[in-house]
Amino acid sequence: MERDASVAGIGEIFASLARLSQRPRYACLVLQLVSEIADGRGEAGPFVIQAGERILLRDWLCSQLMPISEKGRRREALRQRVIAGLKDKLTGDPARDAARIEAAVEEQAQTVGRANISRAISDLVRAGFVTRHYAGYATNHDNRGGGRHSVYVVQPKVLQLLRGTPSKAATPGTRPGRQGELFAA
Repeated sequence: MERDASVAGIGEIFASLARLSQRPRYACLVLQLVSEIADGRGEAGPFVIQAGERILLRDWLCSQLMPISEKGRRREALRQRVIAGLKDKLTGDPARDAARIEAAVEEQAQTVGRANISRAISDLVRAGFVTRHYAGYATNHDNRGGGRHSVYVVQPKVLQLLRGTPSKAATPGTRPGRQGELFAA
């Protein structure tokens, strides 16, 4: 069930995510990143241009949040699991094995990162802050996203709050000027 995205401040956004998400800070980071790259209508994706290259939105989000997962023991634990899984496939050549291990660790980290992004976006959709649809070639099989790429749309009020743009309505505590006060301070 989607909720109404009529929030009055960033605190309400975080409070809603704290109620709906297992990882509210992560979901809030994802929301902030999506709002930063969204166009004027709040739409982000399916591609992001980075260093002149087109990157899928989810992959870009994953790369932006990768430093969180590289902290301390997480990456080392992942490396140990990958080494244990590749034990039978290692050649004994240290250079080749190190490259293979590093590629497998990076692939696993990207897979986990994409899944984390998907969960965070689902939380944001449930909260009513983001809508999601797909763009690209539609294929007819069980994976409804197969051959298509995610597009996320941040709701206008949420986008306005996160970008810090002033509201068109009068802000609380201010009174409109009277007619004739053209140069009133």
